[in-house]
Amino acid sequence: MGTHDNSIVLSCKNLSRSFSDAGQALEVLGNVSLEVKAGERLAIIGRSGAGKTTLLQLLGGLDLPDEGTVEVAGKDLAKLSNKERGVLRNEALGFVYQFHHLLPEFTALENVAMPLLMRRDPVSESIARATEVLGRVGLHDRLTHRPGELSGGERQRAAVARALVTQPAVILADEPTGNLDEQTGETVFELMLELNREAGASLIVVTHDLDLAARMDRIVELDQGQLKPYKAVG
Repeated sequence: MGTHDNSIVLSCKNLSRSFSDAGQALEVLGNVSLEVKAGERLAIIGRSGAGKTTLLQLLGGLDLPDEGTVEVAGKDLAKLSNKERGVLRNEALGFVYQFHHLLPEFTALENVAMPLLMRRDPVSESIARATEVLGRVGLHDRLTHRPGELSGGERQRAAVARALVTQPAVILADEPTGNLDEQTGETVFELMLELNREAGASLIVVTHDLDLAARMDRIVELDQGQLKPYKAVG
């Protein structure tokens, strides 16, 4: 990876984002700044509608801010073309969502190999790497199963494998255990922490679950469009 422990792999400065609602500008984020170090585990918490998903989409280059900058691996996303942003996302970032977003007509192996094939890595290498990562998440005997033949926990583990297959510098996860029962969610989250340690990737998790958040290195809270360090009550 070539990153040092204290190097900043992802940062945003003075981010603002508004959406139009019935002709009114609704500010979701105002003047948000954040730095994430290599290997750091960060939880972003906040009530529903606080803008957590909007912030994650901006950090991942899936949306652009009205004001402010986002830098991934030292590159300002706003200065890149759509194509360049897509390439950087594929190389530097991995995404895990509440819903797995696996393609139903493809096997677990094909789904996980997809990000590698999309960047035109050799097919044999892509399949070998996808097989290895699926083994790491405990799905070595589910390679040829389609998403409909997997349990909810298995589908989410496949989604984690897909996020990790490109060896990203940062994994962005939006309520990654939100659709799972408590025990399955715990297993998936533990797996993400373990793989994050192993790969040295930074992990940014949006969650409403304070128990999960408490196991990260740092917690920040999004409240009324502002980001601040989280202070536990009591």
